[in-house]
Amino acid sequence: MTIRIVLADDERMVRTALRAILTAEPGLEVVGEAATGAEAVSVVRELAPDVVLMDVRMPGIDGIRATEQILATLPDPPRVIVVTTFENDAYVYEALRAGASGFLLKRADADALVQAVRLVAHSDSLLFPAAVRTLATEYGRAKAAPPAWVARLTGRESEVLRLMAAGLTNAEIAGRIGVGPATVKTHVAAVLAKTATRDRTQAVIAAYEAGFLKDTAS
Repeated sequence: MTIRIVLADDERMVRTALRAILTAEPGLEVVGEAATGAEAVSVVRELAPDVVLMDVRMPGIDGIRATEQILATLPDPPRVIVVTTFENDAYVYEALRAGASGFLLKRADADALVQAVRLVAHSDSLLFPAAVRTLATEYGRAKAAPPAWVARLTGRESEVLRLMAAGLTNAEIAGRIGVGPATVKTHVAAVLAKTATRDRTQAVIAAYEAGFLKDTAS
């Protein structure tokens, strides 16, 4: 199936470069562009893409607020990849907390861009797990006490969540714990439900902020 993409960046040259790279790849289609956060929200509502490449810093409504609005108002929202100049940036972490599924540096090469779009669209792994850990460690909002969902996880679900945080795909997790991919998918769905998160990135962030992955982050 074709992955439909919207580009949101206030620099026309950046959008042009991204469009050229993505449209050259089979199975990828850029269906719209936006130059501001507010325009991004409008375009996404109109075109219902699968993935949005969202510049984190834009005039008016920035990428964080635009991501929040998109995810809060659409019944089947797209995956959002935040595009940023700096990797270790509080803005990036806030965008991930707002619901973005991952982030990409503007200096990333064409192969990394295409791979990120495909990965996030299929939502079978965590984009740049080490970077997410670093951001969570530096900018995470630690809870005073573990939230109730931590105690509700089964032993297997806890193991799966730790492997999700390490960036393993469903197939890799299945091989690691000796079960089938369908069983892993069921465990992942249970983790998302119990953590009240929409995808792996938010579940992993919730786990870091709950102190569940403290040993992993140290």
